Amino acid sequence: MSLTKVQGELQESGNLTTLSGYLTLLEEAGLLKGLEKYAADIIRKRSSKPKFQVLNNALLSARQNVSFETLRSNHKEWGNFAESAVGAHLINSGIKYKFDVYYWNNGAYEVDYVIEKEGKVIAIEVISGKDVANKGLGLFDDEFHPHGLFLIGTDGISFENFLSMNPAELFLL
Repeated sequence: MSLTKVQGELQESGNLTTLSGYLTLLEEAGLLKGLEKYAADIIRKRSSKPKFQVLNNALLSARQNVSFETLRSNHKEWGNFAESAVGAHLINSGIKYKFDVYYWNNGAYEVDYVIEKEGKVIAIEVISGKDVANKGLGLFDDEFHPHGLFLIGTDGISFENFLSMNPAELFLL
């Protein structure tokens, strides 16, 4: 979900400023953050449309009216939960261990999360299904030459291991 999608639901002009203020309040309350798009320069980062990221998956769970088993069997919804859990872990760890969290996309290609600390960049893709092909990581690698590329989930670091580790350790690998 993005800020402009929410704005599209509203009719009056000037709502983007109001929504941006609400997003700041939600982040300060520890509920929701608007991730900036990763770019090589600060101006392009700041001018990007934010990608909403909950800071606790309980906010996603609260809107569900299905059992855990039903949710787990729905690959798309389970993938959203898995990606969100990784994002929340990254953001919360980033506060403690002093690294920034972004997303990246180029047309239809994307990288779920990009973390940056002291000039080192790491791209992270969350895979929760059988399909592990992701051209976004390759394009990101070609454009930015990051310190590391990591898959979380299928054919990568398991969700359990990732969620129990300090993500700042990825900068040391």
